[in-house]
Amino acid sequence: MSNPGMDSEIDYVEATDAPRHGFFERLYTGTGGFQIVGRRKLYYSLAAAFVLISLLSIAVRGFTLGIDFAGGTRIQLPSEGVSVERVEEVYSQALGHDPVTVQKVGSGASATIQVRSDTLDVAQADQLQTALFDAFHPKDSSGNPSKAAISIAEISETWGDQVTKQALIALLVFVALTMLYIAIRFERDMSIAAIGSLFFNLIVTAGIYSLVGFEVTPAAVIGLLTILGYVLYDNVVVFDKVEENTRGVLHLTRRTYGEQANLAANQTLMRSISTTVIGILPIIGMLVIAVWMLGVGTLKDLALVQLVGMIVGAYSSIFFAVPLLVSIKERWGPVAAHTKKVLAKRSGAATTRVGTAAAARAGSAARPVGVGAGREASAPRSRDVEGPRPGARPSGKRHKRRH
Repeated sequence: MSNPGMDSEIDYVEATDAPRHGFFERLYTGTGGFQIVGRRKLYYSLAAAFVLISLLSIAVRGFTLGIDFAGGTRIQLPSEGVSVERVEEVYSQALGHDPVTVQKVGSGASATIQVRSDTLDVAQADQLQTALFDAFHPKDSSGNPSKAAISIAEISETWGDQVTKQALIALLVFVALTMLYIAIRFERDMSIAAIGSLFFNLIVTAGIYSLVGFEVTPAAVIGLLTILGYVLYDNVVVFDKVEENTRGVLHLTRRTYGEQANLAANQTLMRSISTTVIGILPIIGMLVIAVWMLGVGTLKDLALVQLVGMIVGAYSSIFFAVPLLVSIKERWGPVAAHTKKVLAKRSGAATTRVGTAAAARAGSAARPVGVGAGREASAPRSRDVEGPRPGARPSGKRHKRRH
């Protein structure tokens, strides 16, 4: 049977005498060198700041809704011999105001210039079509200059409202199904922490879109749903490791639940970073190739939300979900009692060590040898004057008795 004092002593030695490794070595090995749970107040403050900024941006700035949500008029013409700047100039001269967006879409012979504007009436649409034809003389499919090469499509606000409603329904259904799966897959406290991480991702990703002014399109909503699935996957990996490390911890008094959870977060930290980097590399490639080289705007909307969501998701699964889980566990229940027990045991062992060390120092200071030496130094004794001390051992040569 193990001695409780010995267990605490081992903990103390490991905590103080453990070799100190470099930053990247601790990151790679996952030995628990980063105090993620121990500094949870810092990460809670960062999370609260992110959420507050996001909510303020959503409330004040709102979102830049795409034409599919807000409604409006879309004008499209071939890009041969046409520049974006020149189209903006012709539009402003014809209608007296600037378009919402003008961009080049596609590459090669199929490339087109797309103009998004507020809803135009019939007279304004004809006026703009005539001005664009006079400026660029675009050719139709047969190769002849024609006004028909300039297409004008109106997207009504009713259609935009319907798309918005369907997107919100899809988002709510996905979140509800995700919460149901989390509740079945994990225990109660892990489910609460995972759902909290999920909402943290939703709010912060939406806040970044609002703050930066990215256009919200149906492709962005689809990308957001994809990111929520990635966040769920990352939480499953991290919580599986937490569950493995904390199995049976309540029957031991060596470490607390929070320390084991911190170790699990360290062990999965490098994996989360690697997964995120590997995941965002093709997204960056998609942005470079699809947007800058091919001019495919839909892929840009899809890639942007995935890039933002994966970075936010990697942060929340480690630095928000795990500390939140430990805080919930230590608030009430058997984990709270076990944590108090372990800390009390360590405190008692530390007090015993201090008392033992103090007694040892006092004993060494009060040794008789030191006292006798001091007395001899202050009052030296002369052998010629005084006889030997009582009980002293004889020294020197003895004189033989003469017969």
